[in-house]
Amino acid sequence: MPKQFPPEVRDRAVRMTLDRLSEYPSVYAACKALAPKLGVEPESLRRWVVQAQVDAGEKTGPSSDELEEIKRLRAEVRDLKESNELLKQASIFFARARPSPPLICRFIDEMRVEGYAVESICAVLREQGVQVAARTYRAWKKRLPALRTIEEARITDALRTLKVPDAKGRPRPEIMYGRRKMTQWLRRNGFPEASKHTVDRIMREERMNGLIRGRKTRTTIPGKDGRRAGDLLNRDFTAEVPNRIWVTDFTYVPAYSGFVYVALVIDLYSRVIVGWETSTVKDTAFVEHCLRMALWRREHTGRPAPAGLIHHSDAGSQYTSIRYTDTLAFEGLQPSIGSVGDAYDNAAAETVMGLFKNEAAAKNSPFRSGALKTEADVMEIVFEWVHWYNNERLHSALGHQTPEEYEQTYYDLQTGALPDDAANKQAA
Repeated sequence: MPKQFPPEVRDRAVRMTLDRLSEYPSVYAACKALAPKLGVEPESLRRWVVQAQVDAGEKTGPSSDELEEIKRLRAEVRDLKESNELLKQASIFFARARPSPPLICRFIDEMRVEGYAVESICAVLREQGVQVAARTYRAWKKRLPALRTIEEARITDALRTLKVPDAKGRPRPEIMYGRRKMTQWLRRNGFPEASKHTVDRIMREERMNGLIRGRKTRTTIPGKDGRRAGDLLNRDFTAEVPNRIWVTDFTYVPAYSGFVYVALVIDLYSRVIVGWETSTVKDTAFVEHCLRMALWRREHTGRPAPAGLIHHSDAGSQYTSIRYTDTLAFEGLQPSIGSVGDAYDNAAAETVMGLFKNEAAAKNSPFRSGALKTEADVMEIVFEWVHWYNNERLHSALGHQTPEEYEQTYYDLQTGALPDDAANKQAA
């Protein structure tokens, strides 16, 4: 640190040098000769003398008052730049209700690493409505946080990881969960004691609202000339075992090239999607391919569809056609068709279709990385969504299990592979 000279010492040194300038060829020569006697460095003495001559009007240059003003303005500009940068970071980090003390401490620590002072950071935070003083921050750093505060900070971090984009710029699909399903997801992923009230509050603070279902769009046209089977379900969409009842339906997805139609086949026992298909034409071959995919997948996984399985659909012309009816008879499936113009007669399939439209095909879906231009783009989101739906999506009707978990539990129970507790829970 440079040595600070009292003003009176500096003034006396300048005065004595100015009185003897005529004895030396230059200012520098005078300073070099007199500085050791005055106890200062020659260069320091020269600057003082030159500045005194400027102040007296003997030389051109900024006066002492002007230099002091320049110094003050530079410091002010530096402080404003620092405040603006802190303000930018703080507005991004705290764009919600008051964060918890651990999050505040983490933000201050990150800013300190970048070279900002604690007092400056706290001043900017107070401007943003986060009332925290420098001594409060230091007290928090010394005091261990409460267990509840630590747990809530961990939950917040877990929720924020859902927003982190993947290689295609998409967030995690679980970001669509509401409060109840998000609570169950957290309990399955390292937070067994997570409270739904805590999750609800943190989700509101993080501005995570979950997905809101949209309106249903009519896609099927009732068939008048086909052979219609009766309704074997009568709106009872339950099944005691897998491969007892399948329901099917299709919907459309707008793309640049035109409408792309998506058909699904769902097993009512576990709500697992056993078959899917896409097409640009909604003909009988389209829904028939979806059915054949479902039969192949069940056969391929060692769970073949038995004869007598009930196949339920709406009264669309594709499902009542002679060709499709013959296909069902050839495969040994019992056809079941709801009444004309009544969506409730196929409500189970309509529900899954609604989930697909809102979770996969919607504009802000985490399964989309851009506009849907061709059938290949739609096929990709169907493929990824069906895999997530079957293997990772939690279903409240299944006790917040995934369809594959629920169905696997059934087969484990049949073979005695389940522990006693899990078997009793499934039986209940």
